Amino acid sequence: MTEITPQLVADHGLTPDEYQKILDLIGRTPTLTELGIFSAMWNEHCSYKSSKKWLRTLPTDGPQVIQGPGENAGVVDIGDGLAVVFKMESHNHPSFIEPYQGAATGVGGILRDVFTMGARPVAALNALRFGSPDHEKTRHLVAGVVSGIGGYGNSFGVPTVGGEVNFHPRYNGNILVNAMAVGIARADEIFYAKATGVGNPVVYLGSKTGRDGVGGATMASAEFDDRIEEKRPTVQVGDPFSEKLLLEACLELMASDSVIAIQDMGAAGLTCSAVEMGAKGDLGVALDLGKVPCREDGMTAYEMMLSESQERMLMVLKPDKRVEAEAIFTKWGLDFAVVGETTDTLRFVVDHGGQTVANLPIKELGDEAPEYDRPFTEPPVREALAAEDVEAPDALDDALLKILGAPDMCSRRWVWEQYDHIIQGNTLVRPGGDAAVIRIDGTEKALALTVDVTPRYCEADPFEGGKQAVAEACRNLWATGATPLAITDNLNFGNPERPDIMGQFVAAVRGVGEASRVLSAPVVSGNVSLYNETNGQAILPTPAIGAVGLIKDVAAHATIAFKDNSDAILVIGAPPTGHLGQSIYLREILGREDGPPPPVDLDAEKRAGAFVADLIQRGRVNACHDVSDGGLVVALAEMAIAGDVGAICELPDDGLPPHAALFGEDQARYVVTTPPVRVDSIIARAEADGLFAAWLGTVGGERLTVEGHLSISVARLRETHERWFPAYMAGSGSE
Repeated sequence: MTEITPQLVADHGLTPDEYQKILDLIGRTPTLTELGIFSAMWNEHCSYKSSKKWLRTLPTDGPQVIQGPGENAGVVDIGDGLAVVFKMESHNHPSFIEPYQGAATGVGGILRDVFTMGARPVAALNALRFGSPDHEKTRHLVAGVVSGIGGYGNSFGVPTVGGEVNFHPRYNGNILVNAMAVGIARADEIFYAKATGVGNPVVYLGSKTGRDGVGGATMASAEFDDRIEEKRPTVQVGDPFSEKLLLEACLELMASDSVIAIQDMGAAGLTCSAVEMGAKGDLGVALDLGKVPCREDGMTAYEMMLSESQERMLMVLKPDKRVEAEAIFTKWGLDFAVVGETTDTLRFVVDHGGQTVANLPIKELGDEAPEYDRPFTEPPVREALAAEDVEAPDALDDALLKILGAPDMCSRRWVWEQYDHIIQGNTLVRPGGDAAVIRIDGTEKALALTVDVTPRYCEADPFEGGKQAVAEACRNLWATGATPLAITDNLNFGNPERPDIMGQFVAAVRGVGEASRVLSAPVVSGNVSLYNETNGQAILPTPAIGAVGLIKDVAAHATIAFKDNSDAILVIGAPPTGHLGQSIYLREILGREDGPPPPVDLDAEKRAGAFVADLIQRGRVNACHDVSDGGLVVALAEMAIAGDVGAICELPDDGLPPHAALFGEDQARYVVTTPPVRVDSIIARAEADGLFAAWLGTVGGERLTVEGHLSISVARLRETHERWFPAYMAGSGSE
């Protein structure tokens, strides 16, 4: 029997106080398997022990919400008896260690979260953060992660329709790979993880168990040091073809009325799935590991309980349905094994080789997990930065070109062309716009999908940055003509034991909560990823927001592309202030990252978004793009590139310095195009709603011109915008 030493306890990510709590709970020294089970259930990744207090403050309800946080994914009603099921999860640490498999299994895991609920996945998105382009590992990590996402999603058969890719030195030692999946289900046929009934069979489904991923959840709950490579065996290995079979088998099984409860074997594998199903139903669970299908000989109980092998599910089955259920999985060539049963003991009992290797109180494994009220310090307030105090560039033309070609602002075509974004045939708006749009089969409706956050804003002011992440996500939905339904979050931060990092987290959650409340976009699912730092260097605070919106008439949606020559160009939203603090202009042109981020007026966001979406839904505008990174002139350039047509514009007479008017990142603003005959009525309606609205110019020609300030051909804008990424990945571009 393995001796449980203080070092062994520490190696399992447990503090001395947490180990003492285990001793108090069970009244004896745990076995090695029991120690591993506690380590899995009580680590940060599974228990949310540092974040639960603050997550409870988020708004999670609404008339459209069928299921909020606490299940595998959130569920929202979209009418016609249908529901959208979605969630975002992190796979950050595994992707840094083994980028292809880390990213691939991140996609696989989030897809399982969705189809475990009874939904067929219809779209995937991702939010990726890498270190400085000139860091020695960055190109390798970008190549591996993008290939892993494409390799899994393309093979599984789900379109990857949107996302983000950004670079910053603060991610040099700890990249972020956040994966989001979206599915459609019948609103009255949602499946949950709560087990019911005593003596019901617990069934193992899917692929065989191996040693890959043992300890993965614990590894994901610790910061990195110089021994990163030693953690490679904790990275899971995925098989998208097996996952596709598992999807079809599970959906067929669900349709057969065989399932009482079902849970994905994700983080902490068999341990977490069995404990959660039993504990949610106030039942015990007894497992016989001798019946678990294994692909490797001589696996120990510890390895089987903590393996994170992919493409596996655990189910509580209706007893009279066993033969029918087994036949379904046999047909799909997947394992089906009864490995235990539900009990009335409220104990989690695990037998292996004729011996009981674990006998633990099942409720306490989850309910008694440590919960910390970590000390935190309020983030410092940045000194205001007036537009007139920020120097102008030598030439506005050159500044725009430099920004459009910068690593954070250039086209991501190199990335998304490796993803199959049109499989299933329902993708209406492809990657590269404000939000993806996918048709909902059998209806006249569509979904708009996006992922957003601006980490440099969150670093400067986590509260405003958290607000802005939600507002920007909703703005991207409104810009397509969609009404926001709900959001999922992926809260990526450093070590919560540091008061400054915990202060970032608390402020960001407050910001996310306030924005989701005001914008009627409840948080229905999500993930917290902490300890994202290496040798004490934390990532930028990155609370990524995934948002889903509904378009009721699929014919009424907008894209960012300039379309009709002679269309008028308008800017609508909040009044311009030329805010340059934390702007792309400040960073890329002046080499500075200072000042506060732009303030977010949530009332203005809601009024502007609803106004613009209504214009789109009523067919009043031909193109729409929100103003965000890079400001007004970058929005105009992106619309010109997307439509391959230029424009002649004038700056409104607002008294701002030209570089502030062009590159200021004021929030709650949109650029729209409309036939000239509608200009006066749109401006009048906007002003009646308390919004700023101004004519900017006219679509047409081969150049983007801002009278008196810049004039650049659309061809040159496109060439500059498209150049950096493929050149960099080929090893020949400027770094």
